[in-house]
Amino acid sequence: MTSHAAIVSRELGVPCVGTGVATKVLKQGATVTVDGSSGLVYAGTLPKTPAAAAPDDTDDVSHLSTRTKVYMNLGVPEKISDYARLPFDGIGLMRLEFVIASYIREHPLFMLETGREKEFVSKLAEAISSVSQAISPRPVVVRFSDFKTNEYRELKGGERYEEVEPNPLLGWRGVSRYISPQFENAFRMELKAMKMAREDLKQKNVWAMLPFVRTTWEVKKCLNIIEEEGLMRDDTFKLWFMAEVPSTIFLARDFAEYCDGFSIGSNDLTQLILGIDRDSSRLGSLGYFDERNDAVKLAIKMLVEAAHEKGKTVSICGQAPSVYPDFAEYLIGLGIDSVSVNPDMVAKTRRLVHELEAKVAPTPRATRSP
Repeated sequence: MTSHAAIVSRELGVPCVGTGVATKVLKQGATVTVDGSSGLVYAGTLPKTPAAAAPDDTDDVSHLSTRTKVYMNLGVPEKISDYARLPFDGIGLMRLEFVIASYIREHPLFMLETGREKEFVSKLAEAISSVSQAISPRPVVVRFSDFKTNEYRELKGGERYEEVEPNPLLGWRGVSRYISPQFENAFRMELKAMKMAREDLKQKNVWAMLPFVRTTWEVKKCLNIIEEEGLMRDDTFKLWFMAEVPSTIFLARDFAEYCDGFSIGSNDLTQLILGIDRDSSRLGSLGYFDERNDAVKLAIKMLVEAAHEKGKTVSICGQAPSVYPDFAEYLIGLGIDSVSVNPDMVAKTRRLVHELEAKVAPTPRATRSP
């Protein structure tokens, strides 16, 4: 359920089930009913599958005010026109890797080597600005690309630049790519695209986020590159760090010196705290992958307290708050600043947050920036 395929499928409203045997069992022309929530495929046409729930995306909750901002995750820019009416306070996570995979479809270094840097930059800038313009003045937090080596290899020309790693989830990804001599120029293209969207296309509601942050020394190197490309933090340009690696939690006060806020990636954070491969369906089916584990909740508590002490905001962009009401209640009690959920859960989450805020008194917060 945490794979990129599943995330994109949910956003597109297309059921996605990894059965392992579908191509052998299903016959061409057969009619089946797919329940993406339970992972079951039924023979024939069912008017409503046993685990199906009524969609909430049409529920009118725009009048419900919340202290905690309700943001929306976005992977497919073309869908923003369908989502613009939903009651969200901004885009809390726009994944550039999804844009690259579905819109550009070529490895950035391959495009750079073949003299098509301007094409890459302009396409990325157009995708960013199309979203920011559609929801302005609400912010769009754009996360720089977080492909793993196995995913980059699938892009055109990717095999020329990507090695085969035994564990891509723990390998060359996130900020470690941006500061490496092998990938730095590709990262600079992403920065140029963001600058183009903000300045040439005048989309000042575009913010940035760094994924899979591991150390403060890599952050400082990365910030130097960002500033060299003309992007400077100010009142209109915020920089967030993904809080996915335990080191970011333990040293949150140190990391806070270099950012305006944190966004908890609950899938990766759970994976690294509990030592669980997030893509392991076997471990998941045994109940090991659960963001509500006490160790994960303690880590989130530590981050919120440290960030608020330093006047920084904390968001969460995993599925957990929209799936588990008890987990959402825990976050509201901590005083988390925002939750970012998939489009199909925006209305339901706003109603849930509104109800929980009336029920739970949040932890007192320090004064902090937006």
